[in-house]
Amino acid sequence: TLNGFPFGNFHQRVVKHQVYQPTWWEKARLEYTLDLIAILHDLLPEGMPGSISTLPIAWGEPRPTHDQLLRSASQLHVVAERLRRLERETGRFICLCLEPEPGCFLQRSTDVVRFFHDYLWRSDTPEAVRRYLRVCHDVCHSAVMFEPQSTAWTNYRTAEIGVGKVQISSAVATPNLSLLSADARNRAIAQLREFHEERYLHQTVIRDDEGELIFYEDLPLAFAAEDGREPRGEWRVHFHVPIYADDLNDLRTTQSEIREWITVSHDVDETIHWEIETYAWNVLPDRWRRSQLAEGIAEELRWFRHLLDEMERAGDSEERW
Repeated sequence: TLNGFPFGNFHQRVVKHQVYQPTWWEKARLEYTLDLIAILHDLLPEGMPGSISTLPIAWGEPRPTHDQLLRSASQLHVVAERLRRLERETGRFICLCLEPEPGCFLQRSTDVVRFFHDYLWRSDTPEAVRRYLRVCHDVCHSAVMFEPQSTAWTNYRTAEIGVGKVQISSAVATPNLSLLSADARNRAIAQLREFHEERYLHQTVIRDDEGELIFYEDLPLAFAAEDGREPRGEWRVHFHVPIYADDLNDLRTTQSEIREWITVSHDVDETIHWEIETYAWNVLPDRWRRSQLAEGIAEELRWFRHLLDEMERAGDSEERW
């Protein structure tokens, strides 16, 4: 599998909004994706399927116009046709998977369903579109948006949209600050400030005491807007943390969402790849970094393997694990 979401250097000093360029209505995104298909086909052993995750059309602001969405859909149809021809001529199956992300044009499963129905499936060859254009579900992204994993899965299944790739990931979260003592709230916020760094965008969603969701496109913007108020509600931050961590001292993580996704999706064997996607190792606060990158990656793989074994023994997943 390939991560075709970033176009340039994803580990340069500052990435932020650059990762959403070029958009799917620009020719460069199409050409890049077609190159990835050719590369992946050359790399994979004969008969092995492939998947490529990709940008969810564009960043959400300014909102894409109708014409831009039509051009995006047209270019995605070109990709589907290339993938159809590749499979017909070589037997190689590869799917392209749109990856919803907080703040993007596609940020929830409902956005994906609407785009597929309104734009992608307006085609003379819907079978090819359905087979080769799918979704990459990132567990962290769904959790940050406070979208239950079961809701996302149900929406995709009901709409008959395939989930071709799943990114196993976990986000930073706070307890409900409104329920903590003043000292505990202050400790949690102080520790959360350690996750402010300059390379990546860390979209932040606060669920207040009335259940309303407040979106900030970056963590420092959330701090600035909330400054002067008593810390409130539950904060979730798009900062990928090691999946083996169920808490971070005074903070917690969305690790439990990983189990939820596996539980609700285990009965359909359509997902091509499961990828552990913690890319933020080098920008983690010092206390959570590993001295050797390989050690952290290995511990994540061991944790996930143990989780799957545990769920299989409990009858919550199929033996295919």
